[in-house]
Amino acid sequence: MGAPMRLIGAGLGRTGTASLRGALEQLTGAPCYHMLRLGDRPGEVEAWTAATRGQPVDWQQLLDGYEAAVDWPAAAFWRQLAEAFPDAPVLLSTRESAEAWWASASRTVFTVLQQEPTPERVANRTMVRELLAETFTPEWRDRDAAMAAYERHNAEVRAGIPGDRLVEWQPGSGWEPICRALGVPIPDEPFPHVNTTAEFRQALELDG
Repeated sequence: MGAPMRLIGAGLGRTGTASLRGALEQLTGAPCYHMLRLGDRPGEVEAWTAATRGQPVDWQQLLDGYEAAVDWPAAAFWRQLAEAFPDAPVLLSTRESAEAWWASASRTVFTVLQQEPTPERVANRTMVRELLAETFTPEWRDRDAAMAAYERHNAEVRAGIPGDRLVEWQPGSGWEPICRALGVPIPDEPFPHVNTTAEFRQALELDG
């Protein structure tokens, strides 16, 4: 096994997690797990499916080689990860409002999840849909239900993680909260800003 996890991301997708991934990889010098890495390793999708169904998972093995994790699917299991890696701070990334989060998520992740996947993406897409239905809300396609689930998720993280372990972060918060939690110097360069809604849609030709 490699180094243990140094930070657990509990924030849902479309809360600046792609930018966080880049920042954390720079700060730790190690890979950060993110939905974009889903399926990189054999058996990985099956492990997340097992976790979604409440079956035991070896979290150290699943995330071996990563020193941080953000975005779905990891964010759905913040309780389990916080227990498995008790020394890692828990970072809750949020948007300025549930409405702002929905505006981004509905035009990106949720749009893609409702499309017919390519054959090589079927297992990934099936797992993520099941994960959302079981750990977020079965009505994730519905604006009001999804926003209520977003608010509920954030409230549960705040209630479930002690204040001295919880790190709150929003796009625009920059390096300082993360560097303080990790005990590392603040880089003398701008915080990465990637995978905006426009960039996401352009990459997948959703506006074409």
